[in-house]
Amino acid sequence: MAPASDLPLALWKANLDLQLRIGRLVQDSQREWLDIGIRAVGEGASELDAETRALWRSGDWQALAALPVEALWRQMEQRVADGQALAQVTLGVQDAFARGLVEALQDWQKDTATALAGSGKAPDAASALRAMFGPWLAFQSAFVPPGGRRAGARED
Repeated sequence: MAPASDLPLALWKANLDLQLRIGRLVQDSQREWLDIGIRAVGEGASELDAETRALWRSGDWQALAALPVEALWRQMEQRVADGQALAQVTLGVQDAFARGLVEALQDWQKDTATALAGSGKAPDAASALRAMFGPWLAFQSAFVPPGGRRAGARED
C-alpha cells in the first residue's frame, strides 16, 4: 500500500493524463475536419479554375458569360455524388474520436481506482453518496421543515 501522501499526486497525474489525451483527440479531430473541408473546397475551386482557363483561351464569350450559372449546377451535381463519400469519412472521424474518448475515460477510471485502492483511502459507496448529495440535503432542509411540510402548504 502506498503512503496516503501519494494519493493527491496520483490523482493529479490521472486527471492530467486524461486532459492531455482529450486535448490530443480534439486536435486530431479538428485536423481531420480541416482536411475534409480543404479537400472539398479545393476540388471545386480547381475544377472551376481549369474550366474558366479553358473557356478563356477558346475566346467563346457567350460560354464564358454563362459559366457562373453552369458551373454552379455542375458543382452541385458533383457534390451530391461526393456527399456520400464525405459522410463516410466524417463518420469515421467521429467514430475514431468517440473510441479514443472512451479509451481515455476507461484508463482514467482505472488509474483513479488504482490510486485510491493503493492509498487505502477508497471511500465506500454510502459515504461517497453522502458527500455528493450532502449540499443538496442541506439546501432542501432550509426550505422544508423537519415535519416534512413546507410552510404555507395546503392540506388536501
